[in-house]
Amino acid sequence: MKLFQYLKKRNLKTSKEPAAKIKKRKSGKLIFVIQEHHARRLHYDLRLESEGVLKSWAVPKEPSMDPSVKRLAIMVEDHPYAYKDFEGTIPSGYGAGTVSIWDKGTYSADDLPKGIKKGAFRFTLHGKKLKGTFSLIRLKKNQWLLIKHKEEK
Repeated sequence: MKLFQYLKKRNLKTSKEPAAKIKKRKSGKLIFVIQEHHARRLHYDLRLESEGVLKSWAVPKEPSMDPSVKRLAIMVEDHPYAYKDFEGTIPSGYGAGTVSIWDKGTYSADDLPKGIKKGAFRFTLHGKKLKGTFSLIRLKKNQWLLIKHKEEK
């Protein structure tokens, strides 16, 4: 999903959401952010940096560190890299509601674009709340399953 879909759904003249710009990649660690979004329904937006944008999934229930708990994750439009710091209120219209950062940090994954295309990939989060290895597995179209892996000691 490209940034034009992000632009198409928003009125950036009335919203304080970041402009749709692709970040030029520098070497260093990849970032992730999970934003708590009080929209029509509370959900959590998982965002993983890849190819200068944030690949994004809406997770209807709070992400869990319990490997027995699986969460539905709906893939949504890419968001600009600058969205990683966004907190605030989105006015009426698409995504209206309050957004706050729930967790953030760095992550590692072998090849995120290839994994998304394939429909399954593992990634390791280094956040304040979420740490360890997770998988996203496509069920159908934009529906994915977010799974926490058991950590070997």
